[in-house]
Amino acid sequence: MSDHTGIDHPGDHPSEHRLASNPTVSNWERETLEKLVFASVQERRAARRWSIFFKLSFLTVALLALWAYYDFNFGSTDTENLGRHTALIEINGEIEAEGSGAADTVIPSLNKAFSDPGSAAVVLRIDSPGGSPVQAGIIVDEIQRLKRGYPDKPLYVVVDEICASGGYYIASAADRIYVNKASIVGSVGVLMDSFGFTGTMDKLGIERRLMTAGENKGFLDPFSPQSDKHKQHAQAMLNEIHQQFIAVVRAGRGKRLKETPETFSGLYWTGAKAVDMGLADAFGTVDTVARDIVKAEDIVDYTAHENLPERVLKKFGAAVGESAVKAAYHGAVPAVR
Repeated sequence: MSDHTGIDHPGDHPSEHRLASNPTVSNWERETLEKLVFASVQERRAARRWSIFFKLSFLTVALLALWAYYDFNFGSTDTENLGRHTALIEINGEIEAEGSGAADTVIPSLNKAFSDPGSAAVVLRIDSPGGSPVQAGIIVDEIQRLKRGYPDKPLYVVVDEICASGGYYIASAADRIYVNKASIVGSVGVLMDSFGFTGTMDKLGIERRLMTAGENKGFLDPFSPQSDKHKQHAQAMLNEIHQQFIAVVRAGRGKRLKETPETFSGLYWTGAKAVDMGLADAFGTVDTVARDIVKAEDIVDYTAHENLPERVLKKFGAAVGESAVKAAYHGAVPAVR
């Protein structure tokens, strides 16, 4: 109701009468309003969280980029003012396309060590069970090139725990090889290992459906029977790589090598026995070689060490897929190990 002034009095509005007389409607509107407010708050919180996440991600990438920049530009050792010294390069682990035994890692270090006017000699410290004959061969070719370019700068190898197969492939190109009496040395041989599952598949009733264009495209397929032709072809490849390995050892060791029927059989020996066989020259460490042989006790490490940004970034992207492919086909690749 309203008076003659046209002003509504409290309680006279129709909606107020409806809310007062219908508490269910009032509760429903209140609950809906509360839900809308709560959803709005949650949305704002989620937006803030995503904003913080993207800001932190950008900051992390920026810091890694700065770290990589300063590590690349200022992290390397300035060897120009160090005077006469012994250059050290380390190979640890398998000889493969990545890591300290990769040709792309070792060769730049070798070039830097040989070209530095202050380095009196280069010492290659090896602790490796072997690996890729391709990577080992590339490194050996570069060593031979550098030795021709720097005839007055010797290259010595110092063996730690093990220097076998691909590791010894590289070591044999050195002027001298120093070992510990208990080091493991040798294994001049080549292998290609995989598995065959044909018998198991027959027992389980599994049929292999392999389609190829080219009669030998399924060569060494582990789920297909191995034919005599494929076995002979694989053995011929192994023998060829083995002869390449033997040629490198004979050229590097020369008359020091005391060949026996077992020298190139794939066996390995202790460091003491390796010295007797001419596979190594003497006992020694990096320190003793630098002090007593090179006569330059100051040792400068030229090894290309992977920095933190590289280690972090390698965990993402294509590296994961590449590792999976390598794992799947690793057994069908010749290896000197």
